[in-house]
Amino acid sequence: MAFITVSGYPSSGKSQRAAQLGRHLESRLADPSYTGPSLSVVLLSDGTLNIDRSSYNDSRSEKPARGTLFSANTTIIVDSLNYIKGFRYQMYCVAREVNVRVCTVYVLATPDLCKPWNSERTDGKACVPETLANLLQRYEEPSSMVRWDSRHSPLFTVSWTDEDVPADDIWRAITEGVMKPPNTPGNTSYFNGLLQVANAPTDALRTLEHTAASIVSALVSEQTNSGSLGGTTTITLSSTLKVRITPPPRNVTLSELQRLKRQFVTLHKKAIALVTTERGVVDWSEQSAADKFVVYFEENIKQ
Repeated sequence: MAFITVSGYPSSGKSQRAAQLGRHLESRLADPSYTGPSLSVVLLSDGTLNIDRSSYNDSRSEKPARGTLFSANTTIIVDSLNYIKGFRYQMYCVAREVNVRVCTVYVLATPDLCKPWNSERTDGKACVPETLANLLQRYEEPSSMVRWDSRHSPLFTVSWTDEDVPADDIWRAITEGVMKPPNTPGNTSYFNGLLQVANAPTDALRTLEHTAASIVSALVSEQTNSGSLGGTTTITLSSTLKVRITPPPRNVTLSELQRLKRQFVTLHKKAIALVTTERGVVDWSEQSAADKFVVYFEENIKQ
């Protein structure tokens, strides 16, 4: 089994590239010279997942896309925006848990190209101008510096000028590439069906609380300085820690922010206290805590 994430702007040609890749893989699997395991190729898109384009106006309405994506003996191509790095990371972690090869295909096109392409669509899948502008602004490009986009998941960039996808390289990645295990050997073992992991650092809870509180304070300051929130905002928490967050286009009260922070910390306290988990080792770094809080905030804040 393999897992391929296709990412790119709306109307950048993702579905075309996903279809090209699907045809290449099916052709290679049907070739008499192929002697590997019997596999099938499944193409998942917003259409097959019944996700309307208007769903992207509200981060909470994107949850239906985050259903069960994995099945045995299948190569899955996820043809969706996949524009939030936190969601790509979530898929990367699930792929690691079931021990499959993964790669990311970044379909590159400029916003100036995507806008007319979107308006010219006749397949009923065009975004309304407001949604398109919002998604173009919020898009977080796959990066070769981020492990779930490239280090353990090869990143292939396909430009609008390319006639086809790099099928040979992608084929090697999903058939010969390294399958990253769920956790580092030596730090884990199995006990009564659960994955035994090392205890969380002693400062894990403080890191969660401090990082979430810093983001809350930064949002309050941003709202005070600009008069309102709305749109994607880059928050600098330190010289080495930055996050991109998309608050609702309204004034968010301090009590709302503090409530979300408390809920977020409470949600993770149990994982800190337990020695065993079904999800494997948890990253308790400040960057990970910040990314988790951003995802939690965007999914739970009232629009």
